[in-house]
Amino acid sequence: MFFGKKKFKLAAFLAGGFLACSMFTGCGGGGGGGNANADEIVVGSNFELTGNHAQYGTNAAKGFKLAIQEVNDAGGVNGKKIKIVDADSKSDAAESVNAATKLISDNNVVALVGPAVTASVIAESQVATDSKVPVIAPAATNPDVTVENGAVKPYIFRACFIDPQQSEVMAQFATKELSAKTAVLYIDSSSDYSKSLGKIFKEKFEANGGKVLMEEFFVAKDQDFKATLTKLQGANADVIFVPAYYEEVGKIVKQARELGINSAILGTDGWDDSKVVEIAGADALNNTYFCTHYFEGDTEVQGFINAYKNAYKEDPNVFAALGYDAGKMLVDAIQRGDGSSEGIRGNIETIKDLQVGTGKITMDAKTHNPIKGIVVIENKNGTRDLRAKIAPEG
Repeated sequence: MFFGKKKFKLAAFLAGGFLACSMFTGCGGGGGGGNANADEIVVGSNFELTGNHAQYGTNAAKGFKLAIQEVNDAGGVNGKKIKIVDADSKSDAAESVNAATKLISDNNVVALVGPAVTASVIAESQVATDSKVPVIAPAATNPDVTVENGAVKPYIFRACFIDPQQSEVMAQFATKELSAKTAVLYIDSSSDYSKSLGKIFKEKFEANGGKVLMEEFFVAKDQDFKATLTKLQGANADVIFVPAYYEEVGKIVKQARELGINSAILGTDGWDDSKVVEIAGADALNNTYFCTHYFEGDTEVQGFINAYKNAYKEDPNVFAALGYDAGKMLVDAIQRGDGSSEGIRGNIETIKDLQVGTGKITMDAKTHNPIKGIVVIENKNGTRDLRAKIAPEG
């Protein structure tokens, strides 16, 4: 359920917030908020550290902190270290407003990074805009994050591509590469991410001459999908489109194969986690495809992958990669200006050919969306193969 913006702003001042110390910094107020003469530059990390989306927020926060740690280890920016103050948005949209408000009012941050999911970013955007503090959303793919009623939100940016790009790429892949004529959709009705992707895929797939035969729904954290999958099986479609996150995806793919469904199953960047293989099984994932932000075999992403492994002793997932991208964007904006909120905002808007973890990006000043490439991955015998690499437009 969505609350109106006025209610979110009221909740921000009435609700209590939870602030945790950054793994790289201490707690307490900073010298941010446009004070370029402070000894340090204070930025806010507003991620889902607890709650249903904690696995996304904590990984994105790790990537973000790695990008900041790297610049601090290299001496900082003009002799100043970047200090991170953490807040927990608790996987709740109203709490994200409360956390953002405290980061701005109590810690005087010059910029915010996070949360990871769309609803929480949209919720915090009004208080950030009112305070003239820029926000970089690492992984919120809904178009409404940065554009409202046709107008760009001046202080809100993102590090990821948007849902229409993902759905269009997968609709094109289905019709052109897999020669699919028919499709069925299996959507997470509790997720704006999933519903948006499903809607756009249907439009694009049918515009390409295909036909969507059936749409069915599940809810995040469901465990048994076989009854609905049996209904989808009856449609005998060429492809099944499942735009959802890896935990449910793994179970859906596993149960679909157990039912004898051999059709190609397609998805989006929510699939991008190594745990999907553990959940579904390597054999079940054969003949499945998804689009995402980078391919780990590309030369240009090796620096990020190796740095992340060294820091955390584990492989990064897509949320970690996008958190790192957001951190690199913020560092670039700070380095090219005076460290003030307004200076950072203007410099994010003019990012051009910046090397980040997933490749190179340029910011579209009209939409505050990055112009960046997209890849299509095929799961094959427990490994991931690159099937297509789409160059950025613009």
